[in-house]
Order: sequence, then C-alpha cells, then structure tokens
Amino acid sequence: MSAASSAASPVASDTTPHTARTRDERTALDESTTTWALAARAGDPEAVENLVRALHRDVRHFVTYLSADPQAADDLAQDTFLRALGSLHRFEGRSSARTWLLSIARRAVIDSYRHASARPRLLDTDDWQAAAEGAQERGLPGFDDGIALTELLDALPAERREAFVLTQLLGLPYAEAAELGDCPVGTVRSRVARARSALIRSLHDADRAEPLSAAA
Repeated sequence: MSAASSAASPVASDTTPHTARTRDERTALDESTTTWALAARAGDPEAVENLVRALHRDVRHFVTYLSADPQAADDLAQDTFLRALGSLHRFEGRSSARTWLLSIARRAVIDSYRHASARPRLLDTDDWQAAAEGAQERGLPGFDDGIALTELLDALPAERREAFVLTQLLGLPYAEAAELGDCPVGTVRSRVARARSALIRSLHDADRAEPLSAAA
C-alpha cells in the first residue's frame, strides 16, 4: 500500500463545509496532505491525485476571495497546482502542504493583479454578482444568504481581507496565516478583528437600507 493510500481516509472530511470542520479534522487533513505532497515528490501519481483533490476547494476559495476577478478562480487554481507540481522537488514538509499551496496561490493572485493592471478589462456587473453568489459559503454565522460575502470582502483592504479569508473561511491557524503574510501573529489577529468589525458594519448598513429599497 502506498503512502497516499494509507492516508486517504481524511479525503471524506474535505466534503465538510469549512465552517463545520473541527480542529481535529483540519489537523488530520493537514497531516494527510503533507504526507501526500512528500509522496508525490517521490513520484507517487496516486499521491498527486489525492493532494489535488483534497486541497482544490481550499485553493479555489482562497483565490476567489483574494482576486479581483471571481470568474478567473478556476484558472488561478489551475495555475496554482501547476506551479506547485513543478515545485514539488523543493517541498520538504517544514510547513503543511496546505500552507505551502496557499502561499503559491497567493503569488498566483499577485501575478494576476500585475497582468490585469497591464491589460485592464471591464467585468459585467450581473456576471460579478452571479459569480460572487456562487462562490459564497452558505451557513456562515452572521451572514445572510441574500448578501454576497465576496462583495463585502472586496471592500476591505487587501491585508485584512486575506487575514479574514485564511483564518475565518479556510480555518488556517493564526500562526500559519502570519507565516503566509510574513507578519507577526498579533498583526493577523488585529487585521481579522478589524475586518470582522467592518463586515458587521456593512451588514448593519445593508439591513437598514433594505426597507428603504423595498418601499421604493
């Protein structure tokens, strides 16, 4: 039995919504995906398949919330995995495979920003709203189904948005989010707190505006 096969049981937990994963489930998933990454580096094709399947959703959600173009999420996720597979020989397991992949995803988003700034294009408003609604996690405490979380997050400064997405939506420990953002843990906590306050204010503003819109 390959290393990938022996660690395959946590794949089922990846179907659990991010908000419902327990700390033990996240730890088990991180351990398994790191094992798969190391096995994939050694040439195990089954480990490659398990790694991509287990972390694809986390990567896709991260690039969706972080990028300026939700419609490009699939391309950014594919770019992330292509970069990761090309860099597997450098992965040594010093951090979890998830943290390693999200750091690559972060660079992919930054590169996409640079490309977009060189060749800007307009995004149709209806398409943006549909994409935002499609990408939104349902059942998040404090967020109504009628409000696109992506739209609210887009109004946040980039550093606060990234910290919030990593810790509150993807469940990354604050220490790993700090490693990704190259900043102290306290800075991540501060960014998350400020992002949460801003999102709550936005929700309250939307609630107050809704009756006026209905009356009109």
